[in-house]
Amino acid sequence: MPARVQIAGATTLVTGATGGLGRVIAAALRARGARLILGGRRREELERLASETRAAGVAVADLAVGADVQRLAEEAVAAGVEILIANAALPASGLLVELGHDEIERMIDVNLRAPIMLARTLAPAMISRGRGQIVFVSSLAGKVASPASSIYSATKFGLRGFALGLRADLHRHGVGVTVVSPGFISDAGMFARAGVPLPAGVGTRPPDAVAAAVIRAIERDPAELDVAPLSLRMGAVVGSVAPGLAAWGSRTLGSDRIAEQLADRQRGER
Repeated sequence: MPARVQIAGATTLVTGATGGLGRVIAAALRARGARLILGGRRREELERLASETRAAGVAVADLAVGADVQRLAEEAVAAGVEILIANAALPASGLLVELGHDEIERMIDVNLRAPIMLARTLAPAMISRGRGQIVFVSSLAGKVASPASSIYSATKFGLRGFALGLRADLHRHGVGVTVVSPGFISDAGMFARAGVPLPAGVGTRPPDAVAAAVIRAIERDPAELDVAPLSLRMGAVVGSVAPGLAAWGSRTLGSDRIAEQLADRQRGER
C-alpha cells in the first residue's frame, strides 16, 4: 500500500489554480494545512489567489508550451512537491473538422501532454522519498464520449488510461495515483461558465464535491472517484460496456443540442 501523505504541511502543486474548480480545490487544501504552490498562466490572478489562500508561492506557466511545462516541473521538484493536483484543462469542444491544427495541438498539450510530463518529472523524487500522491482531474468524458467532443474525450480517455497505468507502476514505491472524474459541475468550471441548460433529470454537483474528492484521493488513495449524480455515473458504466446503447440514450436526452451549445459558447477558450 502507498504511504499516506499527510496534507498538513505537504508541499502541493495545483495546476489551473485560477480556474473556477482550481480555486475551490486550492481553498480546500489550504484549509487542511497544505503548503500551496499555485500554477496558472496569469500572474496577477495567481498572486491574488495566493494572498487569499496564504500560498507559499506561485508558478506562472503556459502548459501548451513545452519549455514552460519543463520549467514548472523542475521548480516543483526543487520545491519538494509531495502532492501534484493536475487540474488544468481546456474545454477542447467542437467538431473535429472545424478545429484548426494549432487548436488541436494546444488541447492535447494542455489536457494530456502536460500532466504526463509533470508526473514524469516529479515521480522520481516521490519514489526516492517513498511517498507522494498524484491526482489527475479528468472528466466523465474520459469514460463515455459525447458529440462535438472528440478531442476532449481523446485527452480525457488518455488521461484516465495514463493515470491507471501509472498507478500500477508506482504502487510498489509508496506513491499513490488517483483520477477524479467530474460530470456537470454547477457554479464553477468550464461547464458552469458556458451556461448551457441541461434537460430535466440530468443533474449537477457543486464545486465543493470536486474539492472533497481531491481531498479523499490524497487521504485514501482510491484508483478512481467520479463526481456526478448516480444517474450520470450509471450512464458512464453503461457507456463503457455498451457505447452504442449509451449513445442512443444520450441522443434521446438531447445530447446533440447540449454539445452544440457547449462548443459554441466555449469557442473562445480553445
